[in-house]
Amino acid sequence: MPWKNQSGGPWGSGPKGPWGSGPQPAGGPKPPDLEDLLRRAQERIRQLLPGGHLSGMGIVLILIGAVVIWGMSGFFRVQSEELGVVLRFGKHVRTVQPGLNYHLPYPIETVLLPKALRVSTLNIGLTLAQDPARNTSTMRDVPEESLMLTGDENIVDVDFTVLWRIKPGGVGDFLFNIQNPEGTVKAVAESAMRELVGRSDIQPILTSERTKIEISVQELMQKTLDQYGAGVLIQQVQMQKVDPPAQVIDSFRDVQAARSDLERLQNEAQTYANRVIPDARGRGAQIVQNAEGYKEQAIAEAKGQSSRFLQVYEAYKASPDVTRERIYLETMEHVLGDADKLVYDLGSSSSGIVPYLPLNELTSQRGGGATANQPAKTNGSAR
Repeated sequence: MPWKNQSGGPWGSGPKGPWGSGPQPAGGPKPPDLEDLLRRAQERIRQLLPGGHLSGMGIVLILIGAVVIWGMSGFFRVQSEELGVVLRFGKHVRTVQPGLNYHLPYPIETVLLPKALRVSTLNIGLTLAQDPARNTSTMRDVPEESLMLTGDENIVDVDFTVLWRIKPGGVGDFLFNIQNPEGTVKAVAESAMRELVGRSDIQPILTSERTKIEISVQELMQKTLDQYGAGVLIQQVQMQKVDPPAQVIDSFRDVQAARSDLERLQNEAQTYANRVIPDARGRGAQIVQNAEGYKEQAIAEAKGQSSRFLQVYEAYKASPDVTRERIYLETMEHVLGDADKLVYDLGSSSSGIVPYLPLNELTSQRGGGATANQPAKTNGSAR
């Protein structure tokens, strides 16, 4: 029901004004008396002013106090992880370092305090899930982010972490060029990782190419964010887990074990070959060298014998009798030189050899230890 002024206005003294002193409903809340509030405020101002009344000097003092308070509102503190971005009527004019600083009071200048000196961590393929029952948090896999297609048409589950911060001198770009910095970095990181994984086969990704892929993803992310003018610096990309999908990981591990066994056996065979082949080559080279030496020896001996024969032949042609005699003596010396011999003189002074003479005993006595089967040489009356 609309209120009707029946006593000269809402601030009048009539009995039915809504803020007046008229009758109120029983048990209802009593509204504040604005006239009483204004009167009390005026009395307090008069008490603070000299002379107890609001003069021109009082108004000046009030204005000066208000200006001082307004000017003091421009002081602000920048924390250790922050940078102060000062805006003048919405335009970036300067950036201040951590500590106590000052800007022109609002609405002339305002300040933004981004965490520009803090290194932020961004997990892709993983999310932090809260467990209300145990009041703990665990990392949960996010398949829609981590499952990627490789260049050889396999699927790999890649969880990785990106460490990033605001680029020095790029805090203005960070604040004003991109609307959702963390979402932009996450989208660029996932896109770059999918591009690099899509160019590679699954085996290098799981084994030897992880470091190379991390560096390539970091470079591609930095290049893309610089094109956006995001003012973001990518410090590191870390691949936390790289596995086949959970549905086929057991079978894939069996295949990997078989490949490891194949490589081990191949390495053992290569080691055995590296040990046996040089040994065989060394023995072969030794045999060849021995054969060459025997060849040279045989040729030299044949040449020497032929030369000796030719020299004997020439001497024989010059003196046949002497040469024949010398050859005979040399032959007999060679044949009989090492044989045991008994020489007996059958001259006129000897009556000959007794037919039953014990030659074995005589030779054993003269030989000084010669056996019966090995008669010693007996001079007798030898010549």
